[in-house]
Amino acid sequence: MKTKVNLIIIFLLSFNLIFAQSDKVTQAFKASYSLEKAGAYKKAADELKKVYSDNSYEINLRLGWLEYNAGLFDESASHYQRALSLKPYSEEAKFGLIYPKAAQGKWNEVINLYKKILEINPANTTANYRLGLIYYGRKDYAAASGYFKKVVNLYPFDYDGLLMLAWSDYYLGKKNQAKLLFKKVLLLSPSDKSATDGLKLLR
Repeated sequence: MKTKVNLIIIFLLSFNLIFAQSDKVTQAFKASYSLEKAGAYKKAADELKKVYSDNSYEINLRLGWLEYNAGLFDESASHYQRALSLKPYSEEAKFGLIYPKAAQGKWNEVINLYKKILEINPANTTANYRLGLIYYGRKDYAAASGYFKKVVNLYPFDYDGLLMLAWSDYYLGKKNQAKLLFKKVLLLSPSDKSATDGLKLLR
């Protein structure tokens, strides 16, 4: 009987310890939000580091965001990478990791991250659109058009997708298709300068 009582006491003490730790984590998150709102990103990160756990996806993800905003790109990437190792299928961790990588100009790594997102979720419009922008910026209009087309297929009346697909097709020499797309943009934004300029070039 005494052994049973001791086991119950140990269980209750362990439960209270776990609850107390959980409460500390909750309070650290709360403090970090307040500090973030005030623009004190490093201090917000420091609050979470007080309760840091290497196995916490949530803490690592949040630290990645806060350190990115604090300009600590290597530290941010490290925490996002840790979050990703804990949840390999996570789109939010991959999108998060893209922030510090882009800030450091590591565009090939950014491209690979977007492609990994699309391997799991080919219909992710954000990844498709941003990849399209990268290739458009590199003047690889064929690749850009492919990604923008996926966006437009999913959202046929989306301003950004239509406009960028129109310009990609324009540079690919697909004049009739580009003209049709620019006109669709004007249905969304009747005085849109970019679409109007595009149509002038096609006259």
